[in-house]
Amino acid sequence: MKQIRARATVDPGDAPAFFTLLAHDSAIEEARVLEVNTTPEGVETLLIAIDGDHSAFAAGTEETPGVQSVDVTAVGEERAYATLVMHSPETPLFDRIHELGNDVGFVVRTPFVYRDGAMYGRAVGDPAALQRALENVPAEMDVDVEAVGEFRGGADAPESALSARQREALEAARELGYYDHPRGATHEDVAAELDCGPATASDHLQKAEAKVVEAVLDEFGPDV
Repeated sequence: MKQIRARATVDPGDAPAFFTLLAHDSAIEEARVLEVNTTPEGVETLLIAIDGDHSAFAAGTEETPGVQSVDVTAVGEERAYATLVMHSPETPLFDRIHELGNDVGFVVRTPFVYRDGAMYGRAVGDPAALQRALENVPAEMDVDVEAVGEFRGGADAPESALSARQREALEAARELGYYDHPRGATHEDVAAELDCGPATASDHLQKAEAKVVEAVLDEFGPDV
């Protein structure tokens, strides 16, 4: 099973308003489509993470064809989440992309990341099916395959690589303030919480931290 990571751009004259909003609006540093739920009638509900001016995103959706509603929740000055309801057949290019994604033999994975005028995404499946999908990309869209590799699984969920004890160590360290600045706890504090020796606690933490860092920085990890 192969996995590809690709970068897609659309000529500004052909780009749908939704693509332009997410990829080109200077007020939005990055937008990530985290989840998509589609009805049989083609109505989609998207969960989107927004880094930047979320008010500009909300205002932009009002002028975007196909968008039926949007609900934005800010979690800071520069971070927000939004649920957006869209009728995809009203955005022809996206509709063709969705049809492409319904082919057999592969799956397109979330998140879809929009930044600096481009969309980044990943797909996993049979090499022939992936190649067929690339050959049938709409003419308006230019796709550059940035990486190809074997699908290893687990990279998108760093915690899945942790043992139960390593997860306990990380949770204890966080609760005790081990990762605060200045540091509010020591290996000895974590060891007491885990009922083990300091060296053992340190070993659990180091191995857990290494796994999380490796997963996050993996070339096929979530931060495309």
